[in-house]
Amino acid sequence: MNPVDVSLYGILDPERSLGRPLAQLAAAAVQGGATLLQLRDKVGDTRRMVDSTRAIRAAIAGSGVPLLVNDRVDVALAAEAEGVHLGQDDMAIADARRLLGPDAIIGLSVKTPEEAAAAPVDLIDYACIGGVFDTASKDNPTSIGVAGWVERAGILRARAPQMPVGAIAGIDATNTASQIVAGADGVAIISALFMAPDVAAATRELAAIIAEARKS
Repeated sequence: MNPVDVSLYGILDPERSLGRPLAQLAAAAVQGGATLLQLRDKVGDTRRMVDSTRAIRAAIAGSGVPLLVNDRVDVALAAEAEGVHLGQDDMAIADARRLLGPDAIIGLSVKTPEEAAAAPVDLIDYACIGGVFDTASKDNPTSIGVAGWVERAGILRARAPQMPVGAIAGIDATNTASQIVAGADGVAIISALFMAPDVAAATRELAAIIAEARKS
């Protein structure tokens, strides 16, 4: 398992960027304390995604913050990203690991207790459980709440105690602390970071909230 810090996981989405360049937003998030980034583009063609990934990587070069690509193993390979984040209906984790190799970071989305019980924990580096709260960024039929997150995280941690487990969906400055106190290793955020007028300031605020909540 590769060490990965999911503390403040920024997810870049061209549809949730206020029209600003993703590379610029990525650099601002890293400046503010983001520990991991992901490109999530549900509408762009393959070439645009590869170009975007390369631009983001160039903007954060030297920071030590990894960049993952949502869903697309081919884009991650072409643009030499550090890894991928996959959902339950994407490429099988075993196939992604075979293509990307042992050093790539591979994350998995988990929504149900059954998915937590079946996750290939020996092949992934972290999991994100959601949707915890209501969100406009993704179509989640029902939010599971903090209690639902705790249930699913417990199943994963019984199987892989050292694997980081994050939370995703509807997370912002008002509920980050409660999620960290509940045991999350980190939070994955789209809108509260990248729809903010000042991305670096929004990232710093959330980083401070996480640090304070961990004292609890």
